[in-house]
Amino acid sequence: MSGGPGIVVQRWSPLSIGAMSCLGALLVLLAFGPFYLGPYLTDRLTTLLIYVIMAAMWNALAGYGGLVSVGQQAFFGLGAYAAIRLSHAGLEAYLALILAPLLVGLVSVPLSTFALRLQGGEFAIGMWVFAELAHLLVNLDGLVQGETGTSLIALSAFAPDTRRALNYWLALAVMTVLVAAVFLLLRSRVGASIQAIRDNQEAAASVGVRVMATKCLIFVLAAVGCAAAGALTLATLISFQPKTYFSVQWTAYMIFMTLVGGLGTFEGPVLGAVIFFAIETFFGGSGVWYLVGLGACALLFSLFLPRGIWGALRDRFGIALMPVGYRLQFRPRAGKAAT
Repeated sequence: MSGGPGIVVQRWSPLSIGAMSCLGALLVLLAFGPFYLGPYLTDRLTTLLIYVIMAAMWNALAGYGGLVSVGQQAFFGLGAYAAIRLSHAGLEAYLALILAPLLVGLVSVPLSTFALRLQGGEFAIGMWVFAELAHLLVNLDGLVQGETGTSLIALSAFAPDTRRALNYWLALAVMTVLVAAVFLLLRSRVGASIQAIRDNQEAAASVGVRVMATKCLIFVLAAVGCAAAGALTLATLISFQPKTYFSVQWTAYMIFMTLVGGLGTFEGPVLGAVIFFAIETFFGGSGVWYLVGLGACALLFSLFLPRGIWGALRDRFGIALMPVGYRLQFRPRAGKAAT
């Protein structure tokens, strides 16, 4: 597509074509993971896939939608709780884990009509209040037994190796579907509308963007994704204690991964998840100093690298692996080299 004399507006580039090809090959390789990875690596990769889901969902909500929330632990905890409830109602364990995020997504639709009327800090605090309310309500359920908690007992019917492999494949499938959904959404007209609302809601509305419907879509998608992360965490841990699953630390982890990787970039949250996973693996046993280190690291990035690692690389070198947006390519003129 031509954008004027000497300029071509393009979405795909040789770099993005190569990156997508490598990504496809990587997904195929990961699909056979349980056959060549040991139990420890399979469990660790499952955790990494869950972190990618969490980072991608918070980035979709805040980085692209401009909806900064400190209460996404509400959906994380509700995803695990819904799986417990569906399993107790007689559904097969893994079917319950799959349906639980969809059920939480339905709950998030009416919630969005109230939450999305809040702006800025009000929205952030409002979501935190909702998370605390959800925590209290779950505690009242006799099945959960307050903070004593319960467990997804149905998973005990599977052999440990079988359960480990199923958890891994489910996490890989959910991560692929959710990240692909964000990718396709951002490439659509709705994706452009989401970012227009983030930049200036009033201006977006003035050119015909359906502000509330568009914000509701990204809100529900992020809710489903965070609920899926909670359900997958339940599958790996089996036990469920409300104070653990509804802890604000989960949203703190999402924010850390997104800020370090690059808020508002597609590749950044994945990079941030890998970095957070590496830090947790090597320093997670350091107790309180581990949390202090995470806070200090987040503070340093906010001060000296506010665009995150990938954001800084993209600004400096124009690198874009995923063809989400458009870029200008200057065509060579007669007697001149391309720039």
